[in-house]
Amino acid sequence: MTMTTIKVSSELRDRLKEQARAENRTMGEQLAFLVDAHRRERDFEAMREAMSRMTPEDWADYHEETAWWDAAQGPIQD
Repeated sequence: MTMTTIKVSSELRDRLKEQARAENRTMGEQLAFLVDAHRRERDFEAMREAMSRMTPEDWADYHEETAWWDAAQGPIQD
């Protein structure tokens, strides 16, 4: 992997460094964590928006399908 430099303000660099230190991560790991967390939040927001547009028929289909999968899976064991 090729390493590179990114230019940020000293204030932002220090904030990132403090976050990374608090989580026992390198700066690169912290940046990757933040990017991944942002992507995950965007994905969940898209899912929430899609679910808000579901009709009662869509919800009935959803519940029918999830019930089928739950029955096919059988009881969950620890």
